[in-house]
Amino acid sequence: MFAIMATEPIIRNERVDDIPILLTQIERMGIQPLIDKHFPTHGNWQGKSLGNIAVIWLAHILSQADHRLNQVQTWTSRRLETLKTFFGEDLGELDLTDDRLEALLRYLDCDSNWHSFESELGGISFRV
Repeated sequence: MFAIMATEPIIRNERVDDIPILLTQIERMGIQPLIDKHFPTHGNWQGKSLGNIAVIWLAHILSQADHRLNQVQTWTSRRLETLKTFFGEDLGELDLTDDRLEALLRYLDCDSNWHSFESELGGISFRV
């Protein structure tokens, strides 16, 4: 005879706030693939792409009105399940550490890449 063990379901509460709206609009603008296209990373970059990290940080900035690096990992950990619905189950709070965001800023610090990125984004975003 088999013994059936009842397990308690794990229930997590997260504040969703404006995150789905922000991420959906950023997705419609095509920012993530454009960042990945115009700001190539070194072969040692692991985890989520540069574009994904930038989009999550941008959503944090817009949602919290706070651009500080040291606030993003905590914010992400409190909304991890919500963010996973947009970025996949392999997203972890360590994808958004201060070090990773600082590396993102170093990659984005290239004027020629910014010009091509802005030109393509402008071509997508603005229509006459």
